[in-house]
Amino acid sequence: MKEQAENEKRARGETVTVGILTLGCKVNQYESEAISEKCREYGLTPQDPSLPCDIYIVNSCSVTAEADRKSCQMIRRLLSRNPDAAMIVTGCSAQREAERIAGIPGVGYVVGNATKLRCSKICSDIFEGRLPAHPVPPVIEAGSIDDASFEPMRITGYPRTRHCIKIEDGCENRCSYCAIPDGRGRVRSKPAEEAVEEALDLCRGGCREIVLTGIEIASYGRDTGGSLAGLLSELDSECAGFGTRFRLSSVPPDLFSDEFVDRISRLRSLAPHFHISMQSASDRILRLMRRHYSSADAYAAIEKLRKSIPGVMFSADIIVGFPGESPGDFSDTLDFVRDTKLIHTHIFPFSRREGTPAASMPGQIPNDEKKRRAALLAVTAQRSRDEALSDYISSGMTADVLLERASGGMLRGHSGNFVEFSIEGPAELKGRIVEVRPMSVDGGMCIGELAEDAAGI
Repeated sequence: MKEQAENEKRARGETVTVGILTLGCKVNQYESEAISEKCREYGLTPQDPSLPCDIYIVNSCSVTAEADRKSCQMIRRLLSRNPDAAMIVTGCSAQREAERIAGIPGVGYVVGNATKLRCSKICSDIFEGRLPAHPVPPVIEAGSIDDASFEPMRITGYPRTRHCIKIEDGCENRCSYCAIPDGRGRVRSKPAEEAVEEALDLCRGGCREIVLTGIEIASYGRDTGGSLAGLLSELDSECAGFGTRFRLSSVPPDLFSDEFVDRISRLRSLAPHFHISMQSASDRILRLMRRHYSSADAYAAIEKLRKSIPGVMFSADIIVGFPGESPGDFSDTLDFVRDTKLIHTHIFPFSRREGTPAASMPGQIPNDEKKRRAALLAVTAQRSRDEALSDYISSGMTADVLLERASGGMLRGHSGNFVEFSIEGPAELKGRIVEVRPMSVDGGMCIGELAEDAAGI
């Protein structure tokens, strides 16, 4: 019946609609957009997955057990709304648990992380009648990812002033709590020349901030002989004429060697904000997590960057309630968040992932205690942010703010150091980077005014 409806569509010269639902990280978001572009190239019509679609693609996440559960929940929810739709599932859940995903009634195709663009080709083949919409049994294309290469993938256009470029895939750290290496495989890097070409296309299209993202971007170039600092230098040189800035996604504190900091401090286009994948500030817990740095490394890196890059700001990921985390261990983390004056702290109660070493460690923390510690850390994080913003205003520095939204005579956006701003100004400034003077703080946001030379634009 479904195939007959699609044959009728083809006969009328209509196209098939494809709804892509993305769960999880910025890497998944980027990959979904690349799949969407490929669908357009095949003559298909991507649309909001909340609408009835002929085909659904669910780009799943497996970072926690809850993420896996939500991925399966969303697959079932979409199919319950439109039982006749074809269903393709990709992403980390599809890679790690292909058979289980294929067992969900209505799922037709399961595609692993090594060849995500296959999703768009499958959509085209379904539309053209080369593949069935509902194969029995479901088709699984999720083999071993251990020897995968970097999948050629790029975005040519995007209707926003901020965009991501995926420069790296995979992770080899094997942290004791993490299952992502099983879903993403070893480190693979996008060739530098391809990353630069993609960035130039986005710059020409009006993108004014590009976030370099990946599963573990600090490892960029490990497989090719390149380096993250080298790529940043190339981007800084090649894209200098567009006024576009580059931002790094999450990085560990041990990335910031003296040589790395010296190189990036010379760049004109690198945003002065670093999101530190810290996880804990207890050295004992860091060892249990199999992280490759100490709290002293993190304090030293932040101090080094503050001396080298004016106005630099920091945010961090923190896991609370890791197995065996004592009150003293947790106190070390509270001290770190307070002392480093983070502007954002992303707090995650520890989530057990079956099959990881941390899942069977002794000293599992009760959920109520994890929630209590998370709430206490959130209070400390808010005070840390408020103090950082107060110091920023007192410094007298102006901010380069990318204005992303305009409504009712007000504009909102983020500075290079990732402070959120609200200012009065004309809507014509949306999409531009302007100089703003911070004046006060309201609910974690800076209230600013256009600097004199920006006000006349």
